[in-house]
Amino acid sequence: MTNDAEQAKRPVSAALAGPYGHPLHPMLVTVPIGAWVSSLAFDVASLIVDDPGFLARGSVWLIALGVVGALAAAMVGTLDLFAIPSGTRAFRTGLTHMGLNLAVTAAYTVGFFWRRAASDEAGPVGIGPLVLSAAAFVVLAASGYLGGKLAYRYGVRVAAESTQAEGFTA
Repeated sequence: MTNDAEQAKRPVSAALAGPYGHPLHPMLVTVPIGAWVSSLAFDVASLIVDDPGFLARGSVWLIALGVVGALAAAMVGTLDLFAIPSGTRAFRTGLTHMGLNLAVTAAYTVGFFWRRAASDEAGPVGIGPLVLSAAAFVVLAASGYLGGKLAYRYGVRVAAESTQAEGFTA
């Protein structure tokens, strides 16, 4: 294993980013992903039910929860990015992953304020905010693919195979 690959497996700060082999970033990203997937489901459901107001209101707060969760995930994700040697393919992938996630978070933040300003307490989600959320979700999926590539292809913040082998001994 190269020194660059080994460096990318070690946390910059175990106290802030999680210990070796157990990073916090993958755990934290479940909050914005889950909240934003749920908000999109609420958006669509608000178009087909008789009483859409509660779904539209719930979607707004799910978006807010996702933004807060994304900011927490971004903080520890940035620490994981600092562990990757610059100038490498993994580092460039990490920068793209981060940039896409920042764009997604910005889009959901805009969507939150758009919905709050145009809130019709009883009506369904407007087509504009729904399209913005759907587009942001597509970009989120692309970014998630890159995050998976960082972990599963490049092994960023994943324990070395020798450490993994411990789990397969009798």
